Amino acid sequence: MKNKNILSAIGAFAIVASGHGIYQFGVHQGMRSAPEHDNAAPPAGATGKKPLYWHDPMVPGQKFDKPGKSPFMDMQLVPVYADGDADNGSVSISPRIQQNLGIRTAVVTAGQLPSAVVAVGSVAYNERDVALVQARSNGFIERLYVRAALDPVKRGQPLAELYIPDWIAAQEEFLAARRMQGGDTASLVDGARQRMRLAGMTDGQIRLVESSGKVHPRVIISAPVSGVVSELGAREGMTVASGAQLFRINGLSTIWVNAEVPENAAAKVRPGDAVEARSPALPGSVFKGKVGTLLPEVDSATRTLKARIELANPGGQMVPGMFATITFASNGGADVLLVPSEAVIQTGARSVVILAQDGGKFQPVDVEIGSESNGQTEIRRGLSAGQKIVLSGQFLLDSEASLKGTTSRMGDTQPAGATSASIHHGQGKVERIGTDEVTISHGPISSLQWGEMTMGFKTPPSGLPRSVAVGDQVAFDFKPSQGGGFEIVAISPVADKSMSGMKMPAAPTGAKK
Repeated sequence: MKNKNILSAIGAFAIVASGHGIYQFGVHQGMRSAPEHDNAAPPAGATGKKPLYWHDPMVPGQKFDKPGKSPFMDMQLVPVYADGDADNGSVSISPRIQQNLGIRTAVVTAGQLPSAVVAVGSVAYNERDVALVQARSNGFIERLYVRAALDPVKRGQPLAELYIPDWIAAQEEFLAARRMQGGDTASLVDGARQRMRLAGMTDGQIRLVESSGKVHPRVIISAPVSGVVSELGAREGMTVASGAQLFRINGLSTIWVNAEVPENAAAKVRPGDAVEARSPALPGSVFKGKVGTLLPEVDSATRTLKARIELANPGGQMVPGMFATITFASNGGADVLLVPSEAVIQTGARSVVILAQDGGKFQPVDVEIGSESNGQTEIRRGLSAGQKIVLSGQFLLDSEASLKGTTSRMGDTQPAGATSASIHHGQGKVERIGTDEVTISHGPISSLQWGEMTMGFKTPPSGLPRSVAVGDQVAFDFKPSQGGGFEIVAISPVADKSMSGMKMPAAPTGAKK
């Protein structure tokens, strides 16, 4: 049994070893079969497009006007084409990646912003629908038909019965003048009738005395309007003076709602605007009306204005003290550009919308926003109708585009007066001299953190000195050129020709010729 276990272990080890050998063989075969030029950069113009410039992706701010090896990394320069997105801060994303990111888009539309404003308020009496009932003469209240405040009354309903002693003498005088015989009694009758008016009798009461021929010292006071008795100043048996207020009746055919409108939304509310009111006490009921006026006062605690809303109140369903929600209807107006509010990125300093372009490109656009309502935001500047914008994933796209745009601006922008500060010094050997370029194998450039390398420099506008030849050891000053690459400012052979075969040490940082 022991020998059998040993043989099994040896067999397993042989299988593992053989498998490892097969794996190593496959790896080496795969490495040999891979083409050696797979990682090489495509030649310029292979895509059929004209490059704008070449750059090192690790140092994208530096541009070169010719292809070649990067002076910063051990790699070839990468072309940037005319329709690329390196300069405008846009981002290109394949459709598959867009689907993975869940990017949704919408179209910029033109229309009217639904500027509905919602406010809350409380129901109150319509102070323009009030009737006061007063005593027209001194008298006594003999009978009271309405005995409590807030009792509902109908128009013409009896309220109280008064006994007025002053009317007795005026009525008896009038009746006596009518019974007198003679041709000059008409003036006496007219005078007696006038005295009844001065006593507080109405024309209807005077006609009753004339038609009946009897004295009527009592009068029944009736409700002039329908509503509720909001104030009751009469009690049975009490003495009243002329002009005393007995009843205050408020109508309920129309009511007011004092709505609290936020200060920042007050500009959207105008007198005469149509409104709709709803109350939790009357579910399913909608009351229509209009804005009567905006009271010229702002509550310092709530920062709201009061809008006085006048509503029709059929059946008197709404009563003072009820809570109501007021919806102010849109005023209409000219069409504006509208986008979903979720598409706008607000940073505090600016508002940004991500524009979706053809070919899977996305570009951030600064916009000026206006009003916002019901999930729609007005765009005053920056977009046009029909453009596509991003609804989701825009924060990721804006961050990526901002990073690329910043890198591009850093490469394109050079502050004024920076020419002298950007001049660098180097020493090396002249390898080749062309018509507008000289190739130098130079030592480390400490001011740029460069190592030893061979690269081309543009010749000075005045050309190279005649004393500089191929194979010479030279000291030179150079600076970045506007078209990309580097341009030699000054160059001269090193005085000691015996050093022509030796590597030159790096110059101190900031040293100049």
